[in-house]
Amino acid sequence: MVTQLKDFLRLESAGGILLVVAMLLAMIVVNTDLWPLYKGLLAIPLEIRLGDFEIAKPLLMWINDGLMAIFFFLIGLEIKREVLEGELSNPAQIMLPAVAAVGGVVVPALVFTWFNYGDSSAMKGWAIPTATDIAFALGILSLLGKRVPPSLKLFLLTLAIIDDLVAILIIAIFYSVDISTLSLLIAGIAYAALLLQNWRGVVRLTSYLVFGLIMWAAVLKSGVHATIAGVLLAFTIPLKHPEGAEFSPLRNLERDLHPTVAFIILPVFAFANTGIPLAGMNIETLMAPEPLGIAMGLFLGKQLGVFSFTWVAVKTGVAKLPTGVGWMEIYGLSIMTGIGFTMSLFISSLAFEEGSTNLNADRLGILTGSFASAAVGYIVLAYALGRKKDKAPATAPEE
Repeated sequence: MVTQLKDFLRLESAGGILLVVAMLLAMIVVNTDLWPLYKGLLAIPLEIRLGDFEIAKPLLMWINDGLMAIFFFLIGLEIKREVLEGELSNPAQIMLPAVAAVGGVVVPALVFTWFNYGDSSAMKGWAIPTATDIAFALGILSLLGKRVPPSLKLFLLTLAIIDDLVAILIIAIFYSVDISTLSLLIAGIAYAALLLQNWRGVVRLTSYLVFGLIMWAAVLKSGVHATIAGVLLAFTIPLKHPEGAEFSPLRNLERDLHPTVAFIILPVFAFANTGIPLAGMNIETLMAPEPLGIAMGLFLGKQLGVFSFTWVAVKTGVAKLPTGVGWMEIYGLSIMTGIGFTMSLFISSLAFEEGSTNLNADRLGILTGSFASAAVGYIVLAYALGRKKDKAPATAPEE
């Protein structure tokens, strides 16, 4: 378990740094003469046709609907493993990060609503500041090195996993449109086949992936966002194998997918979705209600929600602080949960059409709120951990 956690942290931390590189590259390309090439690349039409059935989308939508389904598939695998044998299997350990995660969703949504109430168009983006980018957050946390207590890292991991689960529910409930009953029926039949395989103890991944692909295509056509299919498929992948833990389909698949997602899929998504034309943008653009609501929701709403809900849970005896962690560390980590980045960008792509004024302004708000959370969170945590080190008793000299 400890080795798995270290591997996870190493991959996520390095992936977070790569996300920043991809974002900076996109910003450079979009704001130079390469902008037409970038725009044309993402608009390349790609289609799959089988008789009367077809999926025809530009490259950007294949990235957002296809590659991100694999990302959510990995999240689903992580959630299932954690629920069955990890941190989410222990009610006592899950209580504090679960309460904190709820605060980190509710308060940012309220902050955004306070800025945009009455604007029906802008309110489509109410969920944008509710997300936390675990890769980016762990990347910043890794800069503090061994000073970070393992229990604090575990608290962030568990909180982020629950946060992702809430994001999945939000996407399924609030960002599904033009529902097709026939497509949902086909997806339901494919999912029933997946559940039957799991119940019968089938451990060959090929059959799961075949029915999973059918389900993904049906969900894509149904009006429900296709990434949900990735999560549902993950929940059917068996954890146990008759020949022992080292043959676990779920663990092996999670291990094999993690580098691909961290080093390819998420950077590609970031590159495709963070290209913001800065021409004509100024401080007034950021101070408009919608991007300001997002930026403040991430930077202010996240830290208030996570910290206040954590404080109430501890003071009322519902949960206890992680071992070796004080309130200053919790506050610094609460600020860091405002790094929305990938997840916030993804939700904004669901809320608004590509090329809309809302989308470009929202991306500016996401990047502003995320980088402010990263910078201030790092400073507060570095101060808190440095102060704790200074207060630590000196080791007695050897005789």
